Amino acid sequence: MADRTAPNCHLRLEWVYGYRGHQCRNNLYYTAAKEIVYFVAGVGVVYNTREHKQKFFLGHSDDIISLALHPERTLVATGQVGKEPCICIWDTYNVQTVSILKDVHTHGIACLAFDLEGQRLMSVGLDSKNTICVWDWRRGKVLATTPGHSDRVSIFCSFFWSLCGNALTSKRGVFGKTGDLQTILCLASARDEITYSGALNGDIYVWKGINLIRTVQGAHGSGIFSMNNCEEGFATGGRDGCIRLWDLSFKPITLIDLRETDQGYKGLSVRSVCWRGDHILVGTQDSEIFEVVVHERNKPFLIMQGHCEGELWALAVHPTKPLAITGSDDRSVRIWSLIDHALIARCNMEEPIRCVAVSTDGIHLALGMKDGSFTVLRIRDMTEVVHIKDRKEAIHELKYSPDGTCLAVGSNDNSVDIYGVLQRYKKVGECIGSLSFITHMDWSVDSKYLQTNDGSGKRLFYKMPSGKEITNKEEIKGLSWTTWTCVLGAEVNGIWPKYLDVNNINSVDANLNSQVLVTADDYGLVKLFRYPCVKKGAKFKKYIGHSAHVTNVRWSHDYQWVVSIGGADHSVFQWQFIPERKSKEFLHIALQESFADSNSDESDSDQSDVPELDSEIEQETQISYRRQVYKEDLPQLKEQCKDKRRAAASKKREKAPSSSLRLHFVHGYRGHDCRSNLFYTQTGEIVYHVAAVGIVYNRQQNIQRCYLGHDDDIVCLSIHPSKDYVSTGQVGRDSAIHIWDTDVLKPLSILKGHHRFGVCAVDFSADGKRLASVGLDENHTIILWEWKKGEKLSSVRGGADKIFVVKINPFVPDKLVTAGIKHMKFWQRAGGGLTGRRGFYGTFRKTETIMCAVHGWSEEMVFSGTSTGDICIWRDTFLIKTVKAHDGPVFSMHALEKGFVTGGKDGIVALWDDCFERCLKTYAIKRSALTPGSKGLLLEDNPSIRAITLGHGHVLVGTKNGEILEIDKSGPITLLVQGHMEGEVWGLATHPHLPICASISDDKTLRIWDLSPSHCMLAVRKLKKGGRCCCFSTDGKSLAVGLNDGSFLIVNSDTLEDLVSFHHRKDLISDIRFSPGPGKYLAVASYDNFVDIYNVMSSKRVGICKGSSSCITHVDWDKRGKLLQVNTGAKEQLFFEAPRGKQQSINNAEVEKIDWTSWTCVLGSSCEGIWPIISQITDVTSSCLTSSKKVLATGDDFGFVKLFRYPVKGKYAKFKRYVAHSTHITNVRWTYDDSLLVTVGGADTAVMVWTHEVDGYKEPRQYDSEESDLDSDEDGGYDSDVTRENEMNYTIKAFATSIRHMSGIKPHLQHKEPSQEERYQNLKNIIPPVSRALPQPEKLQTNNVGKKKKPIEDLSLELVFGYRGNDCRNNVHYLNDGADIIYHTASIGIVFNLGTGSQSFYLEHTDDILCLTVNQHPKFQNIIATGQVGESADMSGNSPSIHIWDAMTKQTQSVLRCYYSKGVCSVSFSATGKLLLSVGLDPEYIITVWRWQEGAKVAGQTGHTKRIFVAEFRPDSDTQFVSVGVKHVRFWTLAGKALESKKGNLSSIEDARMQTMLAVAFGANNLTFTGTISGDVCVWKEHLLVRIVAKAHNGPVFTMYTTLKDGLIVTGGKERPSKEGGALKLWDQELKRCRAFRLETGQVIDCVRSVCRGKGKILVGTRNAEIIEVGEKNAVCNILINSHMDGPIWGLSAHPTKDVFLSAAEDGTVRLWDIVEKKMLNKVNLGHAARTVVYSPEGDMVAIGMKNGEFIILVVTSLKIWGKKRDRRSAIQDIKFSPNSHFLAVGTCENAVDFYDLTLGPTLNRINYCRDIPSFVIQLDFSADSKYIQISTGSYKRLVYEVPLGKQVSEQCQIDRITWATWTSILGDEVIGIWSRNLDKADVNCGCVSHSGLNIVTGDDFGMVKLYDFPCIEKFAKHKRYLGHSAHITNVRFTSGDRYVISAGGKDCR
Repeated sequence: MADRTAPNCHLRLEWVYGYRGHQCRNNLYYTAAKEIVYFVAGVGVVYNTREHKQKFFLGHSDDIISLALHPERTLVATGQVGKEPCICIWDTYNVQTVSILKDVHTHGIACLAFDLEGQRLMSVGLDSKNTICVWDWRRGKVLATTPGHSDRVSIFCSFFWSLCGNALTSKRGVFGKTGDLQTILCLASARDEITYSGALNGDIYVWKGINLIRTVQGAHGSGIFSMNNCEEGFATGGRDGCIRLWDLSFKPITLIDLRETDQGYKGLSVRSVCWRGDHILVGTQDSEIFEVVVHERNKPFLIMQGHCEGELWALAVHPTKPLAITGSDDRSVRIWSLIDHALIARCNMEEPIRCVAVSTDGIHLALGMKDGSFTVLRIRDMTEVVHIKDRKEAIHELKYSPDGTCLAVGSNDNSVDIYGVLQRYKKVGECIGSLSFITHMDWSVDSKYLQTNDGSGKRLFYKMPSGKEITNKEEIKGLSWTTWTCVLGAEVNGIWPKYLDVNNINSVDANLNSQVLVTADDYGLVKLFRYPCVKKGAKFKKYIGHSAHVTNVRWSHDYQWVVSIGGADHSVFQWQFIPERKSKEFLHIALQESFADSNSDESDSDQSDVPELDSEIEQETQISYRRQVYKEDLPQLKEQCKDKRRAAASKKREKAPSSSLRLHFVHGYRGHDCRSNLFYTQTGEIVYHVAAVGIVYNRQQNIQRCYLGHDDDIVCLSIHPSKDYVSTGQVGRDSAIHIWDTDVLKPLSILKGHHRFGVCAVDFSADGKRLASVGLDENHTIILWEWKKGEKLSSVRGGADKIFVVKINPFVPDKLVTAGIKHMKFWQRAGGGLTGRRGFYGTFRKTETIMCAVHGWSEEMVFSGTSTGDICIWRDTFLIKTVKAHDGPVFSMHALEKGFVTGGKDGIVALWDDCFERCLKTYAIKRSALTPGSKGLLLEDNPSIRAITLGHGHVLVGTKNGEILEIDKSGPITLLVQGHMEGEVWGLATHPHLPICASISDDKTLRIWDLSPSHCMLAVRKLKKGGRCCCFSTDGKSLAVGLNDGSFLIVNSDTLEDLVSFHHRKDLISDIRFSPGPGKYLAVASYDNFVDIYNVMSSKRVGICKGSSSCITHVDWDKRGKLLQVNTGAKEQLFFEAPRGKQQSINNAEVEKIDWTSWTCVLGSSCEGIWPIISQITDVTSSCLTSSKKVLATGDDFGFVKLFRYPVKGKYAKFKRYVAHSTHITNVRWTYDDSLLVTVGGADTAVMVWTHEVDGYKEPRQYDSEESDLDSDEDGGYDSDVTRENEMNYTIKAFATSIRHMSGIKPHLQHKEPSQEERYQNLKNIIPPVSRALPQPEKLQTNNVGKKKKPIEDLSLELVFGYRGNDCRNNVHYLNDGADIIYHTASIGIVFNLGTGSQSFYLEHTDDILCLTVNQHPKFQNIIATGQVGESADMSGNSPSIHIWDAMTKQTQSVLRCYYSKGVCSVSFSATGKLLLSVGLDPEYIITVWRWQEGAKVAGQTGHTKRIFVAEFRPDSDTQFVSVGVKHVRFWTLAGKALESKKGNLSSIEDARMQTMLAVAFGANNLTFTGTISGDVCVWKEHLLVRIVAKAHNGPVFTMYTTLKDGLIVTGGKERPSKEGGALKLWDQELKRCRAFRLETGQVIDCVRSVCRGKGKILVGTRNAEIIEVGEKNAVCNILINSHMDGPIWGLSAHPTKDVFLSAAEDGTVRLWDIVEKKMLNKVNLGHAARTVVYSPEGDMVAIGMKNGEFIILVVTSLKIWGKKRDRRSAIQDIKFSPNSHFLAVGTCENAVDFYDLTLGPTLNRINYCRDIPSFVIQLDFSADSKYIQISTGSYKRLVYEVPLGKQVSEQCQIDRITWATWTSILGDEVIGIWSRNLDKADVNCGCVSHSGLNIVTGDDFGMVKLYDFPCIEKFAKHKRYLGHSAHITNVRFTSGDRYVISAGGKDCR
């Protein structure tokens, strides 16, 4: 039989011809060693031109398309294409990987760049958003990502990015007037923020910062593709084929035109340039590399060339010389010397070439063309011999016959033509048997036969030269072929996989001498097989390098080399062939090579030469750890049952019982599919696992302590070097690894998010800082973690076969080894990835299955145990020796200081010396060696050993049978722990009057356990079959056991010897029960759907219960022993009369009256509530009622043990729930006195004993009840403010829509662009002509005539009146010991100095700030975090973000972009100040913890389904915090990168209900206080409610503040001031005594939103948007900040002469503000929402327009009402006095402007009004002479009317001559330029021209204030913009003298 192993010879990549010039640029550099680095296909090439040698980097799996050189010039970064593309950073000296960066980009990596120090790497992806990513590349860690630009980022197109925190912020390059907006193709940076960029038009743009400062025009004739900077200056290269050198200040030095040189040609295009010293490297579009020496610049050296555009298919080798010939779609044929590694000839043809062949004498060269012709050339001088075109379709294959007389030409016309060479290529025959295009051909040795392959997968034979098809197989039988290049045929069957029908092998070639076959396929692989390989799925060696399709492959004439060519990558690879005899020398080279050997996972044939797997190992590999439903799926499943939940929430649900459970003892140890999972802790306790429980066992006291953090099977465990921490990995959809403390049993870190289905191996590093883990996913992913931080350092796919063990090298934590099925690999960390090498067994030993491994006494030594009983000793990756150690697999090894200990399937423990040369001692595990102190009985001698460890003078051994044994050095063995073996445990029975129980399992054992403190197994009996049920008789003397084959036994309960047995049924016995009293009858239920009743005394069957439609699951007797209750698999509840078994029908009411002996059924009205909402997915498998009939315990398919209050009537009762079992709990039973509950867990084999803690015992243990999943009956309370805050909709400015509902066409869209002439005319109209004629009047009356008028250059923010109190909280704080306060409004953070009253601002937010917090740690003084609203979670500029900044310097310290969808609603710093907690405003209210200085997200998790208001760290902790919200309080712990939480537990206080929680504060001893919507404060100890402070406030408690110095607590809420109470209270540390403050400010303050306590002062922020300081001793109140409490603020008016102004808002107030004094001077409450306000021209009167249509005139001095009137019913939009104070104009929403004559006194009679206004009025302006008024309307039309006639002026020339007193209109030709391009859904809302008439300032819906020149007649005029407001600026005004601009915000009330 042919050998099916891989061949023992090798290929080694020797040379690559080609360079990737197409679609790439800047990919060619000099390294520090003066070598050249570039790439081609998937290979990085380092080329030494002096020695003419190449080195290769082969770490990529697909085309490389980008390259960057590290500043030190030895390392390079390369990026590839692909679905999951990676970036490799590698060393050009040794071509080894240094770091791998992955898991961020998709599609590919378009460009790469290192920073100046070389610490960071920037990459741009090929995805649709061109994601930009910044890496700390050595650690493989992402620092920031952001979407780049929607068009392809060739190299960042004029965006300038800066990194702060995790946010990349971009500023668009300002082209200004210096240059046109261009596509930028390349960049180079210089000192002093200077950047040079090359543009598509050949110009070079010079930038300083983000501004374009100059352009170098016409630097190149067309696009500049490459720019390179060096010490001497800059080099640029362009599409025009020129290289230009520039000095450091970018003055030209010289120009080199490559097209004009000897080697040049028309169309040469430069893609890459690199200048070092006097050498310049140039890479071209056509895959050439030139080297130019500067002083001989017209003689460039061509140092590398390759094929360019199109695909490369044609390849042939010369028959006698070391030459290869290639031809390509680039129409060139090239001849390469394989010895000199050079191109020696090239000839260009007319057509693309698809195949070549050389005649046998080496004289002629035939070329097959794409157009169906072929040409023959003389090789000597490349002259044409003949050109023939007989076909239309491409010629794909040509072959000369061995005797040289014929040429066979195969075409895509499905035929082969035969030409006579000697008859000048006359056609002599034709083969036409094929139905598809011809792909391959071979001649027979005698030239008489031809075989062909075609596209339809047919192999045909023809007689030559006639071309007659041969169908008779006999004729062909003995033929030998000169060459074998066909892919079909018996000899090459093995190249095809076994079961796949694929067509992806493009080419093969056989080396008949060495009997090897080389193949080329579509996956970029070159493979070596043995030849012939007859059976499908043969083994191979594979070699990577080509990117995708390898189109052709050939052996050289002397079989020294293999040549392969890549289709799309245009490359030619030359491989050296290393035959078998030389392979041993090759070994030493092998380490540097990247040959991969398929003897492992790539092949899928049965390896005849690998020994059979041991049965135990085989069993283990077949275990599936997948679950149909995981516990993680519960929330979604419940979400799907929404309707049921709603129905349930409305009904009263049964309460949970008051008693509870505590896990007391677990019998079992998981040995059957785990290994090395048993250790001694520091204190000598033993740690191991079973089911979902980590167990710490004290063997002296026989006590267990349990870690219950897991929720599914733990399948691996390892111990930290300090021996006090343990890591355990579990099964799960997103499987977790917990690292926990064996002393306190709390998790230190939880690692999640990267393993699927399970974690099968873990290992700590020797320094304890790292952890390695292996997953159970199909790729067996290997991950290296920094476990304390919870960070994934590196990951890699391990392979397709199961991995059993991972070990980190104790000497080098960056190295690790993994072992498993046919797998032994050595890994080295490289950044975010790992590079692996397979263990090399040498040529004569086959790959083995390795079960265990340990590191030896030095870095390179590893010892591993195999499945055949050998120990393999490895040095580096080489196997140097094997030692026979055990019979059967070696499952476990442990390294000692001077030696090793091993354990195997043979049940022997062996001690070895340190070289495995001598076995020092062996211990056999035998029953005879057991000591009397053992806690049980050994099931069999020599059990299979799965875990072994030494310590405390003993050897600790874990066996496959679930036993843990301790062997004394002198030989005696103590059995410590015991459990059932593999198989499901179902049967469980407790004794009627002793603390013992019996269990029976599929492992074919019946066991009796002692439940008293000795906790040991009392007896065991092996059975012929497994069993599913058992039951003690009423006197406890006998035990009935039901077996899986349908038989049952009754045995003596002490000796377990048979008393009697029966076998009446075929299917398994599912339940078995003695009748009560004397136990006369025995009911036996089976899966045959019957219950048989036996008389125990007479041992006869006396009755059969028939009538069930499905298998019987549960049986119970009534007290009289006359009635049986039966449950079935079809959810039927049936009743039968004993002993005959007659079926009875009994209604529910009667059933409840019956007294049952036991209740283990799960159906019926009295236990309806035990079925969960998702009962269609999970079953309640068992239940058991206490003998007191008060508590029902159940077990279900999710592994939950639950306690219910009995009877459980009504659906979805409340319960207490416990997790310890992994999945199905198969049985639960109470002991006779209800003191213990015993549960068994099916497949997890565990028997668990729980203590029943009855009422009155308050347990400090976690339990959890599903009331969290169903909203309880109560509504959680109601308050209007809370509801408003909860329902607030935050839209971001970028998506702002118009605040007014305007209609019509916007001004900038109304006009066509004016012609040049019109524009000139317009300008002439506006700028008075210098002429004799009268000058044009001024547009605007100016009031500083005589002075030199200067336009306003810039605005800076000086003063903000406002504080956001209505929907935010905890947002006012003291800084600097009370000298300053900090608060926020709109998008501004404000620091207010109490001494000077001055404000300073943080202006970096782009949208509304919603939350603020101050870092309390002394190290981070004055560090503030503020969170803003945002939209979309793609990490772009619009994303919600948190800014961390310094309040004094206003410097941004970090920006954290968040994946929230709407905004950030709460922020809080941790105790050390290093962590920041944030809550998102999205449907999941995601909670995130950040390491803010690094911008790194530590952990994130869904918080709650409803609004979370506040989340705060405990003031003394970095790991614990509390979140409160709508019916929500949760206590969180940060463990590594995971967040664990417990819900607040109310059960300890009678009638306590979960309310909506609004605030949180903290006390000593783990106390937490939460303020509720009802005014109560709840006091919690850990997560248990211990007390309620009733009515701390009358209304909601909105805010609480914990003073760190003395622990006193301040609360603020909603409460009317009274004698006893107020909205502000100060409490003692325990919230027992308080003092209330009445906020005496002259007005009622009943709602406090924010409090903060400083030195003797309390700072209060109110709902009315005031900030007040209250003295603690004297309760004196000082208002610091006043503002409008509700918006929008519509009205704004500046005093005509003073720096004061008025504002009017919808909160019904008009306020007077003093700019100089920086405060509010007065406030008038109007009782109605105000819309507009204006001063009279003298400033002595004020007119106010209201929303209800009324207007009021006040006298300024006395604030008395001078007059008021209401002629309209809708809102007044604007109101104005005429300049002569004669008239008052009032514009309303009723499309009208009314005129009132003020000279007639306060009666205010309307004298006229303007008619025919098309829409509502927006703004009014009088002319300077008071004769005209201009009106802006809601239909984007501006109208002019006469005053007071109300007649419209329509003459444009008349309008043009009017001089206006004021200009506040946003419409008109004079202001067309204020309308910007992006206003499709938004508007400019307001404008105001300065008193000088030279500027106009505007406010828009995006919250921007903009400053323009006036008049502003150019569309989209240039302007300056100022941010700070939220969306919608409603009004804007200049103060007198143009000193200030005041702007009013709509929603932001300031």
